[in-house]
Amino acid sequence: MFTGLVEAIGRVRSLERRGEQARLSLEIPFAAELEMGESVAVNGCCLTVADIDAAGASFDLLGQTLAVTSLGDLTDDSIVNLERALRAGDRFGGHFVQGHVDATGTVLALEQRGQDHIFDVSLPPEIARLCIDKGSLCVDGISLTIAELTEDRARFWITPHTFTVTHLPGLKAGSRVNLEADLLAKHVAKLLGASGRGS
Repeated sequence: MFTGLVEAIGRVRSLERRGEQARLSLEIPFAAELEMGESVAVNGCCLTVADIDAAGASFDLLGQTLAVTSLGDLTDDSIVNLERALRAGDRFGGHFVQGHVDATGTVLALEQRGQDHIFDVSLPPEIARLCIDKGSLCVDGISLTIAELTEDRARFWITPHTFTVTHLPGLKAGSRVNLEADLLAKHVAKLLGASGRGS
């Protein structure tokens, strides 16, 4: 379980294709604190540490992970958002994030407005139906509040702090981003669907 509060940014050292799978190697600021088998959210995708060295760690990406997320788009020196799993007793911020990417969206705009930035992302139908105005959406591992919502896009206002401590400065229009809908919304939609009251 994660919070969507980015702990640090990392840098891609390599993405090595291995048939339908891949091995992702990252420079990670907190590499010395990691353990084998530990979970780390990379751009919002929960990955398991498969190898550790002094400066970073490597993760094995399944074919399903490559198919559902944007991790296959990464190139050498790409910047990624990182968050270690929530520990019992930690102070909780953001919202409940599983690190299970539901779909990808596309960056439509990322523009400075005064000291802040507006950030527009396209929403596929399966994500849009789970979103509400002022609700939470995890975008590339960042817990964001939806400021404006239309049928197929969400707008977020990004504070200077969030812009500075995440990978957002490196994004541009057309970039794919990982989306994870709110956990509670998914459960409610499932329950309503099972009872025959959902659409």
